[in-house]
Amino acid sequence: MFLFSRRHVLTGSVALGATATLGGCARPDGRVRIGFLVKQPEVQWFQDEWRFASRAARDKGFDLLRIGAEDGDRVLSAIDTLYARYALGFIICTPDPNLGTAIRLRAQANGLKVLAVDDRLLGPDGRAIGTIPYLGISASAIGELAGKLAIEEARRRGWAPGEVGVLRLAFDSLDTGRERSAGAVRAVIAGGVAAAHVYSAPQRTADTEGGFTAADPVLTQGHAIRRWIILGINDESVLGGVRAAEGLGLGADAVIGVGIGGSGVAAAEFARHAPTGFHASVLLSPRRHGYDTAAMMYDWIAHDVAPPPVTLTSGTPMDRGNYRRLLAEEAA
Repeated sequence: MFLFSRRHVLTGSVALGATATLGGCARPDGRVRIGFLVKQPEVQWFQDEWRFASRAARDKGFDLLRIGAEDGDRVLSAIDTLYARYALGFIICTPDPNLGTAIRLRAQANGLKVLAVDDRLLGPDGRAIGTIPYLGISASAIGELAGKLAIEEARRRGWAPGEVGVLRLAFDSLDTGRERSAGAVRAVIAGGVAAAHVYSAPQRTADTEGGFTAADPVLTQGHAIRRWIILGINDESVLGGVRAAEGLGLGADAVIGVGIGGSGVAAAEFARHAPTGFHASVLLSPRRHGYDTAAMMYDWIAHDVAPPPVTLTSGTPMDRGNYRRLLAEEAA
C-alpha cells in the first residue's frame, strides 16, 4: 500500500512537470542508491563495468545496485525495482536502443535520473534521445583504428592488396556494431584493398559461436583467397572468424584478425605459446564506462552536477607485445 501511494503521488508530480521535487525519495538512512543495468551480465565487459562502478561507490560513499536486464520486460521491471529500493538514478546499457522512449518514460514516472552507457537510447524517430546523457565509444573511430592495425600488419607482411580478402563479421542490427565495422572497412579500403574484396558475413549473435557460424560459409566459398583480414564488432566475433579460418587450413601466417574490446578472450589468444590469426585488439576502457558513469550519476544526484550530454572514449592498440602491461594499467 505504501508503494502504491508513493507511486500515485510520484506520477502526479511527473504529470505536473515537478520531477525536480522528487529528491525526497532517498533511503531512510540518507545514503544514495544508484542502479547499474546491463544487457549481458555474464559477459566480461559488463562484469568489469560493474567492478569499476563498485569502486566509484566505495570512493564516493553510495550504494550500487547491479541488475542484469536482458530484454525489454526485464528492463522496465528493473526500473520499478530500483524505485522500490529507493534508488535515485541508474546507468543502463540497454538490450535494445529502441527501448529508449519506454525507458525514459518509466524512469520519469519513477523519478529516476538516467545515464546511458555503451549504446545510446533512441526515440521513435530513430534518433538519439538528447535529454539522456550518454557515455560511449566513438564507434566509427574505433573501427577505423582496427582496420588501420590490420592493413599495417598486412603491409609489414608484404601482402599485396590485390591478393587480400576482408571478412567483415557484421552485426548491423546494432548501430554501434554497424559503425564499428563500417569504420574498419573504410580504413582497409583507404589502405588499398579493393571494395570488391570485402565480404560481409551477417551474425545472428555477437559472440564466438556467432562469428564462427557467419564466417565459415563465406571463407569456404572464397577458398581461392588464401590471405584474409578479419574484422568485427568485438573480440569474440573476430575470434570466431579466426577459428573458422583455422578449420579451413588458414593459420597465423594467412590471417590477420583484429578485434575490439581488449577482453579476456583477446588476452587468452595473446598468451598462447604460438601466435594465432588473432593478431591484435583495440582495448576499450571498462574503467571509464563503469567508474566514470557511476561517479557522474552520483554527482548529478548529490550535487546537481549534470553529466555532459555526450562523452566519447577512445581505444588503445593491444597485441602480444603489450597486452600484459595495458591490462595491468587498466586494472590498477
